[in-house]
Amino acid sequence: MPSPYRALFAAPGSKGFSAAGFLGRLPVSMMGIGVITMISQLTGRYGLAGALSATVALSAAVAGPQVSRLVDQYGQRRALRPATLISLTAAALLLCAAHYGWPDWVLFVACVGIGCVPSVGAMIRARWAALYRGTPQLHTAYSFESVVDEVCFIFGPIISIGLSTAWFPEAGPLLAACFLAVGVFWLTSQRATEPEPHPRERKGGGGSALRAPGLQVLVATFVATGAIFGAVDVVTVAFADEEGHKAAASIVLAVYAAGSCVAGMVFGLLHFAGAPERRWLLGVCAMAVSMIPLLLVGNLPFLAVALFVAGLSIAPTMITTMSLIEEHVPRAQLTEGMTWVSTGLTAGVALGSSTAGWVIDAAGARAGYGVPAVAGAVAVAVGFLGFRRLKRPAPGRGGSVEQHSERKERHVA
Repeated sequence: MPSPYRALFAAPGSKGFSAAGFLGRLPVSMMGIGVITMISQLTGRYGLAGALSATVALSAAVAGPQVSRLVDQYGQRRALRPATLISLTAAALLLCAAHYGWPDWVLFVACVGIGCVPSVGAMIRARWAALYRGTPQLHTAYSFESVVDEVCFIFGPIISIGLSTAWFPEAGPLLAACFLAVGVFWLTSQRATEPEPHPRERKGGGGSALRAPGLQVLVATFVATGAIFGAVDVVTVAFADEEGHKAAASIVLAVYAAGSCVAGMVFGLLHFAGAPERRWLLGVCAMAVSMIPLLLVGNLPFLAVALFVAGLSIAPTMITTMSLIEEHVPRAQLTEGMTWVSTGLTAGVALGSSTAGWVIDAAGARAGYGVPAVAGAVAVAVGFLGFRRLKRPAPGRGGSVEQHSERKERHVA
């Protein structure tokens, strides 16, 4: 591992919470696809399987920011453990209902409960921010976390699908629940690195972090960005199926994630001067432009190369987004702000995948790549329209890594 990444783990407790965060994040990439695999194997009903997976995603989009808001108020240990117990109980209900053939409504109720799963990625980033706020190391830490995200999304689905098909149908979601339990309870047992909570007065209430104008721009843009991801996943599977190599879709999508992983690792070794909002907008534009070659794909090897190049803009844009959240969200609402971006992505994935499916049914897989291209154009339009809001940081913000030099000079003075 390059020395800047090694230096991150010189801080006491950083190795422990990072390892716990990795385990706690794996269920994000395992549960949805695990539910689809489990239900389709047990019932043969792909429509029901897709609806249940969408229910988990939408429930998480609604509940996630609320859980993170409680984390900001009461601390990670007090908020995460009850939320995780609710999610684990719901997962147990889902497994029993699927195994014993209980009514469909029980499955949907269970999937709503699973959505209480906390955003572990936001919790880990909040711990890094508490350790390295206002220093260049925070940029490296966010880069490392983006790489971990991509690793989870490369291997999580493979593990979930492999276990459910090779062992027994419930194995994928069961292991995802085990990872969640171990990851969250291990993380919350590490009190030394837990960020301090910020209780809010009853009269003021504080309101939602989403009231910050800059965060609204970021979330709206990432709804469109999520639509890119959701559409690319669905259309790539359909395209591989049309080419007669459906199983190769997982490899091609892994290459897509690998591109982001490589870019995130390199991006973390670099240090930038100037306003981060300009780099963020450039990243959004790069993501949009990278969708254009997909309209010209003629075979799977070309598609893999195009997606690898497209993936190069993902992690740098996400890393810069986390720095912007620190500028535009008060420190007392940092975890909630990070979770709102994830919520926007989740909602966009659901929108993009459903729209792409409709286009594929109507015009075929190649036409389906028009959906991420349009979503990219929308993301660029929202980014340009809201750019002025991103140039006005919020008072009491968490602080951006970009302002390190200025802060240091003030402290010296």
